[in-house]
Amino acid sequence: MEGPDFSKGLVPAVAQDYDTGEVLMLAYMNEESWQETLRTGRACYWSRSRNRLWRKGEESGHVQDVLDIRIDCDRDTVVLRVRQVGGAACHMGYRSCFFRARDGDDWRIEGEPVFDPASVYTSTKKK
Repeated sequence: MEGPDFSKGLVPAVAQDYDTGEVLMLAYMNEESWQETLRTGRACYWSRSRNRLWRKGEESGHVQDVLDIRIDCDRDTVVLRVRQVGGAACHMGYRSCFFRARDGDDWRIEGEPVFDPASVYTSTKKK
């Protein structure tokens, strides 16, 4: 069996909590990040904003240990079922990047930040 089809470029990669099924984040992978993820057992993505490999947790220490990998029928989307180390996948300090929920015509925040981004990241451009 073949892995993801990178012939058209980057593929979306969904990180999902292995135990609860909660969607933690969406990122992108190229073949190099895919191979590193397989080799190390830790999530590695391609950062479109940095234009380089992004080893999840390289700055924060909040790594993702990969316990199971799924690809869809077209082989153009990856689901990484992970154990999130450090309690938060989101660079804004929340457990999940999907902490905003639609509420009528407005948005509400669900949950509380697990950490203060200003105390974790040295870069000031993270928003």
